[in-house]
Amino acid sequence: MNERNLVELHRRQAERLGPRPALRYKRHGVWHDVTWEQYRAEALASAAALIESGVAPGDRVGMIAENSIDWLIADMAILAAGAINVPPHAPLTAKQIHFQLADAEINFLFVSNRVQLEKLRQIRAHLPPLRGVVVFDSDALAGSEAVVSWAAFRQQGRRALPRVAVELARREAALGPDDLATIMYTSGTTGNPKGVMLTHGNLVSNVRAMLERSGQQAGDVVLSWLPYTHIYARTVDHYSTLVSGVLLCLAESAETLVQDLADVQPTHMASVPRFYEKVLTLVADPDPNVVGRRLRDLFGPRVDWLSSGGAPLPYPVARTYVDAGVLVLQGYGLTETSPVISFNAKDAYKLETVGRPLPGIEVKIAADGEILTRGPHVMKGYWKNPAATAEAIRDGWFHTGDLGELDADGFLKITGRKKELIVLSNGKKVVPSFIEGLLQSDPCIDQAVVCGEGRNFLTALIVPHWPNVRTALGDPIEADASPKVVELLQHRIQAALVDVCGAEQIKKFVIVPQPFSVAADELTVSLKLRRNVVLAKYARQLEELYR
Repeated sequence: MNERNLVELHRRQAERLGPRPALRYKRHGVWHDVTWEQYRAEALASAAALIESGVAPGDRVGMIAENSIDWLIADMAILAAGAINVPPHAPLTAKQIHFQLADAEINFLFVSNRVQLEKLRQIRAHLPPLRGVVVFDSDALAGSEAVVSWAAFRQQGRRALPRVAVELARREAALGPDDLATIMYTSGTTGNPKGVMLTHGNLVSNVRAMLERSGQQAGDVVLSWLPYTHIYARTVDHYSTLVSGVLLCLAESAETLVQDLADVQPTHMASVPRFYEKVLTLVADPDPNVVGRRLRDLFGPRVDWLSSGGAPLPYPVARTYVDAGVLVLQGYGLTETSPVISFNAKDAYKLETVGRPLPGIEVKIAADGEILTRGPHVMKGYWKNPAATAEAIRDGWFHTGDLGELDADGFLKITGRKKELIVLSNGKKVVPSFIEGLLQSDPCIDQAVVCGEGRNFLTALIVPHWPNVRTALGDPIEADASPKVVELLQHRIQAALVDVCGAEQIKKFVIVPQPFSVAADELTVSLKLRRNVVLAKYARQLEELYR
């Protein structure tokens, strides 16, 4: 097969596999199957409803929703209508979601439930191009105006399908590899994220290269739980199974994952390092043989290999799994690269690396150690941001901002980060300077340094503005880390970060009594923070926060 777009790929698999199960999901404690022909029919009905609602090719359609069978169907419907999916991360605040939807100028929107609908209510007046809203959960409709239920929307589409079938076929035929499939917003160096434009060609090429490396077979079973609002799960779970034709099982939730593993007994699952670390804590025992047996029992008898991405996988963690007979293969990529650049293979891996570049993907190391990549996986650019696009893609090479090296066998090893971006152990990315700016806007906080690379939550070094702290406390002599000062700063930090998502919250902090200075080598002569110097200086105190 040589499909030009994801819609054609979906249609051909439905024609080929028809009554075979494509998707499996759990609702009210019972697992349900959706066949390929049902999957296609539901997507076509929803696409017809979008067309009837006035969605044109190239329009942007938003989706504020957690993982579900509805998410997958709506995504395929958006693409079948020739439109572009813009899916903000579901945990984001209304303010953060507003920026993305307004920047993308969305015309239509899918919303999952009452919580997400409430966020929309806060910002809808500031989204003038928005013409229609569909909510997946019918219980959220009470008292809602100008909102359509998912069931009614699909029924509308079934009635419209005979009228628009020719138009749907025309739109599929018109979609080329260079047409946009999605705009996904990723953290930048300022408060506003950048919209990464990924095309049908980007995603189809990356899926095919990934499957060539992984060797997935038709009888395999994939358990999927990472959010589809990140390109990692969307490519390696959602779109990969469109190409391979394997069964995609949706975990009920992150909290039920262990039970879902027992129910599904998958051959493959993608995850982030934090999950693998938490599982090791769950099965911990002084005897390695006991740990090994518990790991094998937890992941089930059919598991072939597991993949890890989104953040660096610590070598001791990977080694423990392999020694237990549960192979965890690490890969590397970015949203801008669809996302996979490199991945280890079952028959050729090095645990301390992120594998060899995928087939058709070029990687080279620049003179300063930065990893550069070129190929069909590289994004079309940043939405409405030609300057940022020109900075990121130079002479055809995408500059990752990461530092690395290629060994004699062509395996890529990540050695550091060139750009200032914190990656938490769950794969969430945070721009520290943005959070620091919010903190330092509070009159009681003079300086702030945010940290948490590879950890599961953020911490900070806080230099109080002592005169303002004393005023706020009504105590003219207070100038230490007393409980009163700690409590005041805790409230101030929470207030400063009220509009950012959970991953960007500061859970714990250290009070630094004296300001950072040039004399102490903590600031440059232009008063820029020497982040590495400061973090090294306070490494012990920060480490205590994670104990």
